[in-house]
Amino acid sequence: MGYDRPGEPLVLGVPRAAFRPSPVFLALVALFVASGVMAWNGFGNVRFDVFLFVVSGWLVSLCLHEYAHAVVAYRAGDRDIAHRGYLTLNPLKYTHPLLSIVLPVVVVLLGGIGLPGGAVWVDRHAIPGRVRHTLVSLAGPATNVLFTLVLVAALRIGSGVFGGPVEFWAGLALLAFLQLTASLLNLLPIPGLDGGNMIQPWLNPQWRRMYDLFAPFGFLLLFALLWNPRIGGWFFDAVFALGDALGLPSWLYGLGLELIRFWQG
Repeated sequence: MGYDRPGEPLVLGVPRAAFRPSPVFLALVALFVASGVMAWNGFGNVRFDVFLFVVSGWLVSLCLHEYAHAVVAYRAGDRDIAHRGYLTLNPLKYTHPLLSIVLPVVVVLLGGIGLPGGAVWVDRHAIPGRVRHTLVSLAGPATNVLFTLVLVAALRIGSGVFGGPVEFWAGLALLAFLQLTASLLNLLPIPGLDGGNMIQPWLNPQWRRMYDLFAPFGFLLLFALLWNPRIGGWFFDAVFALGDALGLPSWLYGLGLELIRFWQG
């Protein structure tokens, strides 16, 4: 450990400030907790409470998804990622705030699915070995999978033990459903998305060049696939089947989706 300036310790050559959660992220966490309490107590317009609860919770999960990519990349060798601000969980530091924040929230409100966002830029040249590259890409979806399991467990245990208003549990169920869809979408082997980036290092040079050519259009390809009735049907059948297997009530997250569209009520 060294010092960048008097009194400012370094962690592997990076100031500790680069690892501190940003005020923006802390504000999102505070909003998530406060809106959850409001939804539980039926404060004011409960539909708007659930809206704030789900949107802030989804944004917190997006920050943690991208943080997982960043921290694994940092440990794998990309030290500059700390200087780019990605380890502070600040969504305003992302390379594409529109794709990473605004678009996923809009898709949640309109379509009720957890759309992956492209956010942190990783210096792949600073990371040796194909396994490490795959682990960097896997870290984000693994976070979504963990969130899915935690939220489903909280829903199944908490609703039985504590009871409480159905609106609160509907919001929590919708958050779990969003994490489930995000987990599956992020694991699809589509160029430019996490699932595709996991296999990219293992491709031969010819296939890798083709992959890199299509990677910037990954989101468009994802939308095209989901828009296709057959492929989209297969995807959502898989989502609903997994939700049922986990014990996630479809009527409850359906109610959550209805509640967050408070402007319709």
